Amino acid sequence: MASVQVKAQLSTDDLLEAIDQLDKRNLENLLQKLLVIVARRKAPALPKNEAELIKKINQGLPQEIQQRYRMLIARRKSEALTETEYAELLKLTDQVEHLEKQRIDYLLQLAQLRHTTLNQVMEQLGIQPPDYD
Repeated sequence: MASVQVKAQLSTDDLLEAIDQLDKRNLENLLQKLLVIVARRKAPALPKNEAELIKKINQGLPQEIQQRYRMLIARRKSEALTETEYAELLKLTDQVEHLEKQRIDYLLQLAQLRHTTLNQVMEQLGIQPPDYD
């Protein structure tokens, strides 16, 4: 017997209600994925090199690193950070800075391919500078 998949149709209001319940991290993750969908629909036939750069740009920090980094920052702000956690925070900060530098390099490459500025590419992709609290 053949399997049948049924997709439920959700209204825009239902989707917005569900989205409104997401925490900040998941909301930002959803936004990045939505921006990729919008970009794909606006330009479904992006040149391969641009598509690869956009994929790299939208990769972001691995979720477990992002969670740990934010937790350590919160502990530092509340002055509850141990020496071991401080050393870990320094290491993660270096890692985050390295990943952000890579992302900026990819954005610059995309700007060069499109013969435009970094700010214009970021605006086109709906990218805002990161908020590290």
